[in-house]
Amino acid sequence: MVSSSLSISALSYAPPLSRFLFILAIISFLLCFPHLAHSSRPSCTNPPIIFNFGDSNSDTGGLVAGLGIPIRLPNGRAFFRRSTGRLSDGRLLIDFLCQSLNASFLSPYLDSLGSSFSNGANFAIAGSTTLPKNVPFALNIQVMQFKRFKDRSVDLASTGVNGLISYDKFGDALYMIDIGQNDIAHSFTDGLSYAQVVKKIPSVLVEIENAVKEIYDEGGRKFWVHNTGPLGCLPQKLALAQNVSENLDSFGCISSYNAAAKLFNEGLRHMCTGLRSEMKDASIVYVDVFAIKFDLIANSTKYGFSNPVMACCGAGGPPYNYEKSVSCGFPGYQVCDEGSRFVSWDGVHYTEAANSIIASKILSTDYSTPPLALDFFCK
Repeated sequence: MVSSSLSISALSYAPPLSRFLFILAIISFLLCFPHLAHSSRPSCTNPPIIFNFGDSNSDTGGLVAGLGIPIRLPNGRAFFRRSTGRLSDGRLLIDFLCQSLNASFLSPYLDSLGSSFSNGANFAIAGSTTLPKNVPFALNIQVMQFKRFKDRSVDLASTGVNGLISYDKFGDALYMIDIGQNDIAHSFTDGLSYAQVVKKIPSVLVEIENAVKEIYDEGGRKFWVHNTGPLGCLPQKLALAQNVSENLDSFGCISSYNAAAKLFNEGLRHMCTGLRSEMKDASIVYVDVFAIKFDLIANSTKYGFSNPVMACCGAGGPPYNYEKSVSCGFPGYQVCDEGSRFVSWDGVHYTEAANSIIASKILSTDYSTPPLALDFFCK
């Protein structure tokens, strides 16, 4: 990072024309790297309580806590300097969003040791889908866990137990939902055709809609819904897919996978529009994460990344560095140098560097419908 004192000094003693050119250069730099432009964004003075529902994109340790499946270093090396159960080298998108609100990182609901739930809870678990229902840890199970959490919190708080969320605060909380990727991705992996995958999308959307309605019935009025990303650009999908050379776009992504993701996203957007009409006293923000992530891959050099469809941590080397039998952190893996710029961490999940940029784009409100800033939900 350039010293701020050096920058100010250079500006103070520059002639008027030089000063103008200097300012213009700084503005151009920030436009290319928007995550820096938003780094000084004012913090939320009264951060909201947050409840999150989803899959590995926002799992802050639920898989490890719930099933005991180890997630080892180098996961977590970039920020935490240890493995925290996150599938990334550092912070996830949800961590950056929490930080932007001056809120603590969310504890996994299933983590019984050292957790604090005074600021909310994270029900997201890696591998989660919307369908089939009633299996760990489908979306409807996560909502059932939330209901249990709410009932127990209210009961215990009424007896004088400290550090719990009282009944009225559940109605003022922010409810984040980021799920659906695995429903689509697993369908392709299972050998379903594009037409068969598309046919499943309405059923997936129904489950997400039901989740929002159930939370609404529990008093929730503030919702933040992410669409799914460009599945066809994931190194895992590219490495495992068969005979896709004629199905690749100009950026090396699988066109049919991304087309299915776009159809899902369009349905999700319409679902949110319908829910706003139905639940007029609720705020429901739809965030186009697909557009942000695809831009990051399509224009990777603009953001300082190389090999946008190659995993930093995996096995097999170029072009994708992904092998199904070798997970990051387990025998046989190889990892890029710390500090190198990769979009993909392990073939499925994004690096902290990528998540930082994605978060800054989300905070800009340019990809939100309606364009409400996240700090709108500060209490």
